[in-house]
Amino acid sequence: MNATLKVEGMSCGHCVNSVEGALKKLGAEAKVDLAAGSVAISYDESKLGLADLKSAIEDQGYEVV
Repeated sequence: MNATLKVEGMSCGHCVNSVEGALKKLGAEAKVDLAAGSVAISYDESKLGLADLKSAIEDQGYEVV
């Protein structure tokens, strides 16, 4: 499954690493687009739900909108 989430608060390489790393730990592949303020995610929906992805991002201190 693929999803693109809008994320507020990301502004630098550290932000990219935090978000991508948190999602990778869940078993998802993620690519942050700082300019667009979004993250494109590929994940196995039999193992993860959208709520899991949002929680992982929010746990890093960013807001999913």
